[in-house]
Amino acid sequence: MSSGEPRRSYWRWGKKDFYPESSFENLSSYRKAVAQTLPRLKDRLLARSSDAQELIECRKESENEMKKCLTWWDLIWLSFGNVVGSGIFSITGLEAHNHAGPAIVVAYAISGFSAMLSALCYTEFSVEIPVAGGSFSFLRIELGDFVAFTAAGNLLLEAVVGAAGLGRAWSSYFASIVKNDPDFLRIRAASLPEGFNMLDPLAVFVLLATCAFAMSGTRRTSILNWLSSILTSLVIVVIIVIGFLHSNTHNLRPFFPYGPKGVFQAASVVYWSYTGFDLVATMAEETKNPARDIPIGLVGSMSMITVVYCLMSLALVMMQKYTEIDINAPYSVAFQSIGMKWAKYVVSIVALKGMTTSLMVGSLGQARYITQIGRAHMIPPWFALVHPKTGTPINGALLVTILGAVFCFFSSLDVLSSVFSFSTLFIFMLMAVALLVRRYYVALDTPKGDHLRFLAFLFIIIASSIGIAAFWNLSDGWVGYAVCGVILFLGTLGMQLVPQRRSAKIWGVPFVPWVPSISIAMNIFLIGSLGADAFWRFFVCFGAMIVYYLLAGLHATYDVAHQTNEAVVAEEGKAADAASSAS
Repeated sequence: MSSGEPRRSYWRWGKKDFYPESSFENLSSYRKAVAQTLPRLKDRLLARSSDAQELIECRKESENEMKKCLTWWDLIWLSFGNVVGSGIFSITGLEAHNHAGPAIVVAYAISGFSAMLSALCYTEFSVEIPVAGGSFSFLRIELGDFVAFTAAGNLLLEAVVGAAGLGRAWSSYFASIVKNDPDFLRIRAASLPEGFNMLDPLAVFVLLATCAFAMSGTRRTSILNWLSSILTSLVIVVIIVIGFLHSNTHNLRPFFPYGPKGVFQAASVVYWSYTGFDLVATMAEETKNPARDIPIGLVGSMSMITVVYCLMSLALVMMQKYTEIDINAPYSVAFQSIGMKWAKYVVSIVALKGMTTSLMVGSLGQARYITQIGRAHMIPPWFALVHPKTGTPINGALLVTILGAVFCFFSSLDVLSSVFSFSTLFIFMLMAVALLVRRYYVALDTPKGDHLRFLAFLFIIIASSIGIAAFWNLSDGWVGYAVCGVILFLGTLGMQLVPQRRSAKIWGVPFVPWVPSISIAMNIFLIGSLGADAFWRFFVCFGAMIVYYLLAGLHATYDVAHQTNEAVVAEEGKAADAASSAS
């Protein structure tokens, strides 16, 4: 926009604001675009973005800049506030009782290790490409437009389902405080199917209220978050100390009552308690010093959270025998058993606070994902607009919140959780693949032989990881997954012998390719532990994403890419004409 043009209103609703691309000018142009679906799909499958495209060109779509107002201190507590929610207070008892026993602490350590590997991958990308798109932008640069779209669809699904799940959990906890009945404040609709028949207006209100606060300003939200998170951490310390003071080591026997499979099954479920740190990567565009602040914020917060989770789970199983743990309110009942009935209210209030900050920080990060996806025109660019006063992407935040409110009004928590876990683990796996591609493949620089060897070893790593997960879940013998483990080791060793074509400029993941290879294997392994229902729900959602992409997203991104190329060629032609005239 030139200085002579009047500033356009942020609140605008014209067709050009949603679908400005040439393919959508009229019905005739759209028919022509649809007729070219196959060649356009081929073009987009091979297309990759660049660091400069994501950092400079895409940001112009937002019209206004986000405000650089965050430090490493803000990022640590944004991660803590978003990750430490209701999961540790609810899932811990369920998995300790049903699958892991006292080894629940091992399950949390395994999940924490896997989450840390993913956090390392996010950190390297975020430092070098500090943009609001997070994993979407990183995947678009390294794996191309189509893979980035699949990530975008899963990010939107994760954002909506995550917000809806937290909203339902918030209303359950609040109702339990009031009347010891999680469905007390819900409305039963007998005409709707089971799992969708408990209407939850309170969850909708909580989602709208937290989103409104997050939209008012990033800095304001961050300050409130770290103040409340520090208070929560102090209460958690008190819970851990009291738990250990009233512990009994006899409760730790047997330590592995359900064997290794029970531990890993529990690890795949409690992993949900670690999700949310990736949203901190989307705050990179608003970070004052990304090279320093992001590594401290991400790695520091995940280390702290892993230690807290392990200590809290250990305190629970030392306080009470795993067979006697209440699966619905584990900490409250455990404290009541030692005569501290007031603990029920303390735990519930801390859990409510944790879910509230998770919703607030989640609204911040999810809106920034949506912003970058809109900047790429994979969804209408109207969602990429940044408000000139608040410096926040209000339209993107509203999209996630409204869809989340619809979901949480109808859907139960168990229906939402499995879809959420699958999407999260899938994206984390893709991020590890993208890091390997970034290190080993540079267009026009990597020799063909090295490129083919890299692809072969990458295929071996992914295939052997799938094999380990399949044998673990389908066979009682150890030979199959042991053989796949050896193949995984050899594939990673082979990749290490391929020369890396790019090194990290500022901050890099150590021990590449071993760290991303193990991350790929662990995320695939945890996906394989989710159960058949999660797969069916995921593939139904994925099918809907592909339909949208073929009907809209493909043509919009194709137009933008080729219009940009034409503009560059035209500018180069003008420059050449000017040079020849001057001579």
